[in-house]
Amino acid sequence: MTLNSQVGKYAEDVAVEYLKTKGYKILFRNYRKPWGEIDIIIGEGKVIIFVEVKANMSDYTNFQPEIRASREKMKKVVRTARTYLAQYDLNDSEWRLDVIAVTFDKDRGVAKIRHFKNIDL
Repeated sequence: MTLNSQVGKYAEDVAVEYLKTKGYKILFRNYRKPWGEIDIIIGEGKVIIFVEVKANMSDYTNFQPEIRASREKMKKVVRTARTYLAQYDLNDSEWRLDVIAVTFDKDRGVAKIRHFKNIDL
């Protein structure tokens, strides 16, 4: 596993713990299809939320990780989300896209989390 893969996996674990503390129900992790992946699928009441997680180490201060949640990437997430909804017969459900950005400060051993809700393409 590469360092980027390790950081990404850890960021997803941190995001899941953050979401649990906020009262979200974790429905699925790493839902994969050939054309895309959804990092975390959560529920809030009757709303299904598809979450893209992006992470950086603090040494990369020139940009925030959420910048990598590009329009093209999020279009793939939408396509994959629609597949998930169809697969589980949830096409009539209300849903949205969120991005969680995690920045790790390895010197202090902490993670800064920013949660962007209802991303508009």
